Amino acid sequence: MFARTERLLLRPGWPEDAPAVYEAINDQAIVRNLGSAPWPYRREDADQFLSLERPVLHPNFLIFRRSSESPQLVGSIGFGDMGSGDLEIGYWIARDHWGRGYATEAARAVLDIARTVGHREMLAEHFVDNPGSGKVLKKLGFRPTGHIAPRYSKGRGEKVDAVQFKLQLAEDSDVMRPMAA
Repeated sequence: MFARTERLLLRPGWPEDAPAVYEAINDQAIVRNLGSAPWPYRREDADQFLSLERPVLHPNFLIFRRSSESPQLVGSIGFGDMGSGDLEIGYWIARDHWGRGYATEAARAVLDIARTVGHREMLAEHFVDNPGSGKVLKKLGFRPTGHIAPRYSKGRGEKVDAVQFKLQLAEDSDVMRPMAA
């Protein structure tokens, strides 16, 4: 799957993207706010990230800034199964691109994809010491659930309290159902 917004191109990551992914994410200020990325982040971690097989209904995208020059990698965004069958959105943006609205713009595009493929709700979390991510989630319509729970951060090597959010993508009447035979 691919998506295009006013300023961005979202596409799957390919093995040849590993050097750019490594350069963009290899920053402790980014990795510390992610659940599954290790710190220190190595080039081999970028290779492994790009080689992960993902279910078709749980895509992951690299985010590129479109310009008259070559597209520039600014981050990544995608869906993941939280292990309970619940779907979660996750993203990161390279530090040089913080504060430009790229996370919000990319997330709007992937939430549209989630609706199109039939997902009914999306969960999200952010670590309590990363309120900027909470601002992005609120702009997208996510609502705090009122729960804060510890979540493991591989980059920090410990559990950190995370604020939990939920977004209804579709009402029961909006969900397409198979036609009866």
